[in-house]
Amino acid sequence: MRRRLPRFRPALAVAVAAALVVVGCTDHAERDRAEFRPGSADLGDAYVPGSGNGGYDVRSYHLALRYDPASDALTGRALIAATATQGLSRFNLDLAGLDVTSVTVGGDPAEFRRDGDELVVTPRAGLPAGRDFDTAVEYAGVPTAKADGQLGSGGFLHTADGAIALGQPYSAATWFPVNDHPSDKATYDVEVTVPDGLEALAGGVPGERTSAGGWTTWRWSEATPMASYLAFLVIGDYRVVTGTHAGRPMVTAVPASLPAGSPQERSLARTGAIADFLASRFGPYPFDSYGGVAVTDERVGYALETQSRPVYGPGFFRGGRPNLDVVTHELAHQWFGNSVALGRWSDIWLNEGFATYAEWLWTEHDGGRTAQASFERQYAATDWSRPALDPGRARLFGSAVYQRGALVVHALRRTVGDDAFFRILRAWTLERRDGTGTTDDFVALAERVAGEPLRSVLDAWLTGTTAPALP
Repeated sequence: MRRRLPRFRPALAVAVAAALVVVGCTDHAERDRAEFRPGSADLGDAYVPGSGNGGYDVRSYHLALRYDPASDALTGRALIAATATQGLSRFNLDLAGLDVTSVTVGGDPAEFRRDGDELVVTPRAGLPAGRDFDTAVEYAGVPTAKADGQLGSGGFLHTADGAIALGQPYSAATWFPVNDHPSDKATYDVEVTVPDGLEALAGGVPGERTSAGGWTTWRWSEATPMASYLAFLVIGDYRVVTGTHAGRPMVTAVPASLPAGSPQERSLARTGAIADFLASRFGPYPFDSYGGVAVTDERVGYALETQSRPVYGPGFFRGGRPNLDVVTHELAHQWFGNSVALGRWSDIWLNEGFATYAEWLWTEHDGGRTAQASFERQYAATDWSRPALDPGRARLFGSAVYQRGALVVHALRRTVGDDAFFRILRAWTLERRDGTGTTDDFVALAERVAGEPLRSVLDAWLTGTTAPALP
């Protein structure tokens, strides 16, 4: 017997269809809500709470700045090219103190608000995961430094003749909106307009310089990905020397107030020779330019490995002689810390231990104490209660990170032998070039290259609380 299909009444058919439409719309709306969510306002690095933001990866910054030393006023436009790493309903940028006047995302006006040192941006429509997008931020104000009771201060300093924007781990967010954590590296193009007669120095390759109406615009381009704290500005009356080294631009600068032949000038003149020596140990120099900038402002009580062009504070040159140790240290960071950046600040020994060890290598190369003698001297003087790895926030720049970190490096060399040791260093700088790395990454690479287990040896030197046996 053939079964007859039931016949729907018209009213029932309409109701069923309407229900299906409502259910379909509800499902679609729920999917839309699930697809987009706010990016995190903190990357969760306990050493720099509040720094960095989640949900996107920056590819490039284009900064157009104008600075007037007479009023200490900075105006800027930042164009930030990024890729969404999740569906974004909104996202944050780090920005301290400055006043934002407009924000666009993809050319469309976006809502924005300030939440402390965060700029919270809500685009007109959600950004799907994998979407490339551009954010333009216009801002202005009187920039300031950022003080931290444990880590010191960093950021924008007004000087007698201009300004210095510099610092680690904080500085970038005091003069432009940024994803301020070294794990998010990006390329940089910087245009800085200042009154005629002043120099405006930054990292990277120098570009065209133009003047109009009493103002000069300086242009710099860093095409190799860079951590945000390695961006800098030095504005003022400087004596700039521009040349080439190994086919790349070389730009050095010292304050015009310093006499010719000053210790700063003589130290910076050795930049090319020291970089070449380090390349013979670590592998090819990783950037498109060389150089260095000396400053005389006493508030800069450090030297910093700002990418391709380190900045040196005045305290390193008080003896009247060149200081090649500090030049070697900051240039070594171009490999260890800049080209291969930190994934997290607790691994800072990977920067400072290798840079300190580079000083030992240079001293030996330059006819001084051998690396082994430096190792033995430091071994005897070390406080083994303080670890090189994960030293604690208050000791981020402590001697254990630098000196004990260098002991770790030499202990590795003694353990695996010179051939394997330098192959490890070159493999690290090659395979991780333009990226980031952690201690676990380094140990795994060292074990692979050396062909032997090294974890227990390195752990003892990094974090053991008693003096390890000499290898």
